[in-house]
Amino acid sequence: MNLQQQTISARRITLIDALRGIALLAMASYHFTWDLEFFGYASPGLTAHGPWKLYARCIASSFLFLVGVSLVLAHGDRIRWQGFWKRFAMVVAAAAAISLATYLATPGGFIFFGILHQIALASVLGLLFLRVPALLTLVAAALVIAAPFYLRSPVFDHPALLWVGLSSADPRSNDYVPLFPWFGAVLIGIGLAKIARAAGLFERLANVSLGQTLEYPLTFIGRHSLAFYLIHQPVLIGCVWLFAQVWPAPAQDPKLGFTNACQASCQDSRDAAFCVRYCGCMLTAVEKDGLLTGIMKGDQPASARTRISDLASTCTVQTEDAMSPGEPQ
Repeated sequence: MNLQQQTISARRITLIDALRGIALLAMASYHFTWDLEFFGYASPGLTAHGPWKLYARCIASSFLFLVGVSLVLAHGDRIRWQGFWKRFAMVVAAAAAISLATYLATPGGFIFFGILHQIALASVLGLLFLRVPALLTLVAAALVIAAPFYLRSPVFDHPALLWVGLSSADPRSNDYVPLFPWFGAVLIGIGLAKIARAAGLFERLANVSLGQTLEYPLTFIGRHSLAFYLIHQPVLIGCVWLFAQVWPAPAQDPKLGFTNACQASCQDSRDAAFCVRYCGCMLTAVEKDGLLTGIMKGDQPASARTRISDLASTCTVQTEDAMSPGEPQ
């Protein structure tokens, strides 16, 4: 490594911090919309489906990509164990705090393996790829991303294995970022960072400035990303709660709320005509079984979730049969 590369590696690339700051602000905007939905100011299911779901996945991917890039920048020459373990311990402690807080607040959908849990695990696993050639790292990334499409199995349905991401169905959680496929974004960051470093791109990026007005607030947030992550949601949800005490959201018909959320979820994979009929079937079924109230509160025991899954399978078959060619519409 020449003297110029040593100089670059010794100082932060402010553009990386600024990009992390942008990702954090995007995450805050998503969480604020989630808070509005939680308090009834937005339609049920808004942030879990469609464009908002894609937005959330892009935000998570950008975070994990930057984790990979940062691993190369910080430890590409040699692993600085003292700094690594200090940062790792902070992330693990923060992840544990998130799990505890969300378990107390929303036990039915608490965060048992979210973005911070993934960052902690990926930071350790990512070290194994720092000496792997960039091309092989990118191949590994593709395999990790593809794994959930081909390797799902009931074997991984055990609660102790849900963090892997290969269970037959995704578990209920307010933030679920398992090893597969999300570690793939970290590997892409590592692979592309190696290519960028070999091409001298980091040296050029170190000289890029966004201007003091824009750069300072973004880099400040980016350099204090863990603190921002832990603080922003309690502040946002607290503000919405205070607003709700003065101007509460209008009460929503649970049937309408269920139907809207069901159709939004259904249209991720089916056409509108199918979803209208399917969600009508589901509404009738959950009302008959007395499950509607629990669904709208997001508080269902395991037995209720199993029953809802069975009803969904039944309604899917009935809807497909009703819409088959030759059947009456």
